Amino acid sequence: MSDFDAIAVGSAVLDRLYGLSNLPEPDGGAFVREETTATGGVAANVAAALAELGRETGVVSRVGDDEAGDRVLAALRERGVDASRIVRGDESTSYSLILRDPDGERMIVAGGQSVPKLRLDAADRAYLRRSDLVFTSAYAPDRVTAALADAAGSGGLPPLVFDLSGPLAELDGRATRRATIDSLCSACDLFVANEVSVRSYLGVGPRAAIAELRDRGVPRAAITRGEAGALLFDGESVSEIPAFDVETVDTTGAGDAFTAGLIHAWLLDGRPPAAAGRFAAATAALNCTAETARGGLPTARDVEAFLESS
Repeated sequence: MSDFDAIAVGSAVLDRLYGLSNLPEPDGGAFVREETTATGGVAANVAAALAELGRETGVVSRVGDDEAGDRVLAALRERGVDASRIVRGDESTSYSLILRDPDGERMIVAGGQSVPKLRLDAADRAYLRRSDLVFTSAYAPDRVTAALADAAGSGGLPPLVFDLSGPLAELDGRATRRATIDSLCSACDLFVANEVSVRSYLGVGPRAAIAELRDRGVPRAAITRGEAGALLFDGESVSEIPAFDVETVDTTGAGDAFTAGLIHAWLLDGRPPAAAGRFAAATAALNCTAETARGGLPTARDVEAFLESS
């Protein structure tokens, strides 16, 4: 029996959030109406969301030996996430600048060196083998995602979920390279992307992207489309999952919450794609009803109650 349901590998960062009068256009401007800090990072968010859903989770990441790193670790431990494989370096902790308009829509700018300096050692690999599933995203360094692709392809890793979380231009020089994404297509058990990131990778929209990913050997895929919902591919057919209409406060972390809900319901519980997709969409919707990337993370009971009432 495994020690963990899922272990997430990649980014655990500090989020600096700025509530703006508007999201600026090129050469335009905006006014900061409020500002706050919170903890984030795709890997850490997915692990935290899964923990809230009742799963045993861990994180492999790197933070600085600073106050921000202390806060990142404390937030994970408060949610019951194992942080024993988070390395501390002498650089400052990586961060995200999150710009949010009054309707909850946002832009994200990343910085810092702790996550790009993450590497996997033998102890990390042994730790990953203690889990039923491994999650990573394109924000992890290329050396890390390439190692995970190699291990998954050779059968030396539990089932792997990969999230193409950002457009390729954003990843260039600091995170996962195109060639590694190519290898992850056939190595992963679930390929997740949003409409912007998958278009940057394949040059086509969500439906055509599903067909292209299938041809590249992806066994299962999920493409999120914001208010338009998501598309799930189960190896044979495509299911269209509508988004839920809620009073949105902040969309930060919605994609990570969706991924966590999908892992929980589809990969770990084995629910049919349509049912798993609805669970994931509800998880994301509930998280959008509060501020910050983890402010509205629901329990599994919360999600089921929401689905029953919708």
